[in-house]
Amino acid sequence: IDVIAQNDKAKMSAASAMATSGWWTGFGGLGAIPFFMADLEGWQWSDNYLLLGGLMLLLTLPVLLSKEPQINRERALRKATAFYQEQLTVLGGSVSKFGKILLWFMVTVIEPFREFFARNGLRLALSVLLFIFLFKMGEAFLGRMSVVFYKEIGFSNTDIGTYSKLLNWWVTIVFAAIGGLVNIRYGIYRGLMISGLAMAGSNLMFALISVTGPSIPLFIVTIFVDGFTSAWSSVAMVAFISLLCNQAFSASQYALMASLGVLGRTVLASASGLIVDGMDGNWTGFFILTTVMVLPSLVFLYHMRHRIHALENRG
Repeated sequence: IDVIAQNDKAKMSAASAMATSGWWTGFGGLGAIPFFMADLEGWQWSDNYLLLGGLMLLLTLPVLLSKEPQINRERALRKATAFYQEQLTVLGGSVSKFGKILLWFMVTVIEPFREFFARNGLRLALSVLLFIFLFKMGEAFLGRMSVVFYKEIGFSNTDIGTYSKLLNWWVTIVFAAIGGLVNIRYGIYRGLMISGLAMAGSNLMFALISVTGPSIPLFIVTIFVDGFTSAWSSVAMVAFISLLCNQAFSASQYALMASLGVLGRTVLASASGLIVDGMDGNWTGFFILTTVMVLPSLVFLYHMRHRIHALENRG
């Protein structure tokens, strides 16, 4: 993402499609292995975790061998350093060892966030962060409980591995590429809006399964629709966040925005089980609730449309 020009919409969309495909190769492709192994005679879930741990160690090697991207950010860093050096001089802390540590902290940690809010303004910056936080909230709540739902409704581990993981993997890769092309042709705003509406609708497919029971054909259709919306929305979201980053501080600013989406998935969505229990196991009502969760983010997106268009068209 660092090496992508901010005004190069095509490269951002293509790169986000590749990133989404790579993520789902690990989540869907490798994620199918434990479900197949779990149905083998004498194979325990503890063995699955050891196997996955070994795969993670193996896949860490390419990351360790990768080189940092080359970008021209020295000018922005020098400017930020000079600004905070001046502030520390006023406070009398520039000559001390503590002052040097504080200067480093300000330039590397504080400045990326200050620059983001200064460049976008407080109102727009907060709207962006709230949109990112809310956009995949419904999908996160659904995802947390999907396997529990599949097992409770009557699907086997092999069914889950075959359709929810392997089928979803390939559907996601295909539609990640298509989503990237749509973003290039029609823009990131439309990509986000279309995928958001489709994501809300796809959650209703799970509600339909909860009514009809374990139907394999309906399960396949649901996984197909869910994979399409997940891929498309992920591609659009990665491109959107990349568009908002200043290249000089892209790592910190991307981490700030991406972590908000993760916060919804890992912290708040952990309450999804409590919600299902609180609804007395009413899966239909739960999936309808996850559909409604998507809508507030689309309101924020609509109000930001002019800013997004301006960023995309900036030359």
